[in-house]
Amino acid sequence: MTPSQSMGSQYLTQLKAKLSRDNVTLAIILILLTLTMALFVLGPLVSMLQKSVQDTQGNYVGMANFAEYLTSPALWQSLQNTVTIGLIVTLSVGILAFGYAYALTRSCMPFKGVFTVLGAAPILAPSLLPAISLIYLFGNQGIAKELLLGQSIYGPIGIAIGLIFWTFPHALMILSTSLKTSDARLYEAARALDTSAFKTFFVVTLPAAKYGLISTLIVVFTLVVCDFGVPKVIGGHYNVLATDIFKQVVGQQNFSMGAVASVVLLLPAVLAFFGDRWVQKKQKGMFDSRSVAYVPTPSPLRDGVCFIFCSVISFAILAIIGMAIYGSLVTFWPWNLTLSLNNYNFAEFSTYGWEPYFNSLKLGSLVAVVGTIVIFLGAYCIEKGRSFGALRSLLQMFAIIPMAVPGLVLGLGYIFFFNHQANPLSMLYGTMAILVINTIIHYYTVGHMTALTALKQLPAEVEAISASIKMPQYKTFFKVTVPVCAPAILEIAVYLFVNAMTTTSAIVFLYATDTMPASVSVLNMDDAGQTGPAAAMSVMILLTAAAMKLAHVGLNKTLDHYTQAWRKR
Repeated sequence: MTPSQSMGSQYLTQLKAKLSRDNVTLAIILILLTLTMALFVLGPLVSMLQKSVQDTQGNYVGMANFAEYLTSPALWQSLQNTVTIGLIVTLSVGILAFGYAYALTRSCMPFKGVFTVLGAAPILAPSLLPAISLIYLFGNQGIAKELLLGQSIYGPIGIAIGLIFWTFPHALMILSTSLKTSDARLYEAARALDTSAFKTFFVVTLPAAKYGLISTLIVVFTLVVCDFGVPKVIGGHYNVLATDIFKQVVGQQNFSMGAVASVVLLLPAVLAFFGDRWVQKKQKGMFDSRSVAYVPTPSPLRDGVCFIFCSVISFAILAIIGMAIYGSLVTFWPWNLTLSLNNYNFAEFSTYGWEPYFNSLKLGSLVAVVGTIVIFLGAYCIEKGRSFGALRSLLQMFAIIPMAVPGLVLGLGYIFFFNHQANPLSMLYGTMAILVINTIIHYYTVGHMTALTALKQLPAEVEAISASIKMPQYKTFFKVTVPVCAPAILEIAVYLFVNAMTTTSAIVFLYATDTMPASVSVLNMDDAGQTGPAAAMSVMILLTAAAMKLAHVGLNKTLDHYTQAWRKR
């Protein structure tokens, strides 16, 4: 053997040894993450399904619970109410959000930045805030109740308005992304063929955005049928499936029937989830390397109409948020309208005082830190791993499942799974740890997809080059992958923090007296008739989430300067 062949053989041996060490590390991480996800995703769901076929003593009764539930007239009324509200809100939000996104991306109207911020503002508020604000506006003592022409806000009207407010920013984000990627050559061809603007909209604009629009409608419908906060606060006697679960568990302590109602609620969410996956598979790239980005040209009529449309929607958003803030500052609505900070002295209205707010800060911080690490590490193993394909596919499946599970269903499953003496992890029940785990799992999928999108931007040659120079994979991970993906990592952390602050449904069954979060405190104070303090705590959640988003903007600019300079030529 020649010296050069000997050196080549030695190099290949070292390279194989490095790859072997990297594969062992990858296998260990994949196994741990897969087992963790199976434990905290499948375990609670299996326990819930098991509980649905048992009686109150834990005896197996087969489908008897389902038969009893399905023969109840109240169920069919709740199911009809849920579907009705879902369709009304989905159609309304689809139209409003599409028009708003169209104005932001396809017009030259002024103040686009302001409208973008205002359109996304509702996502920072808990779903309870619009319900409380609507009570101040249109309730029995509301300042504008005459606008309802004698109709009551407590029922389908209030639920629909509250959910339109809450789901609007979710729809806006999807549709804005869909409408941004359009090929200007199609519009040039339409003008060359002397096609009217009206026809161009239906021939060019709408087909290009149809999959984004369908995905939006599915997402909004899923959010509506699974929401618990708005119907609970302002629904009155208008029952929906989500409030049925709460009443069965909290009101009647009938956990078996609560599990049955959860299975029923799970079905439309699962159908919507698979519908969304089908749409994503059908969607094809409409923008390639030869495409030309569409840039709108000024049009006084179109820009004026868009400005008025966005102004009306923004005014409605500001009115709901502003009314909640005003209500929180009123001393005693509606008899003493003197402005004060009395409602923010929570110790006067609840034995917990400010403790729930600080619990939420702790919860949000832990969820943001732990969740971001777990989510990004899992996405990295799936995307950048080159071995153990079956294990990576299994972890990918577990990462997608939480998107199809409503928060209320997941929370109830955690009760059955962790509040069981035979489970060695029962020590977690009633602790802050179970709230952190539940919240991370509930919002896992969105963070996971964000991380995958960022990791796909990295060239596959990075790992190959690091292997060729005998650099350990963990060094490549910290020196290349993390800095390049820093904006996405920060986005995931902020997303988790904001949602941990605002969530109610997933954790309403899991908190203890010393771990009550602020969103649940809002619910309890509203139940006790303390609308002012409930509004004040909602405002504190909103302000905290807004402050985090502002910090995110500033920190993101800093990260861009130090880690994203390579993107600029």
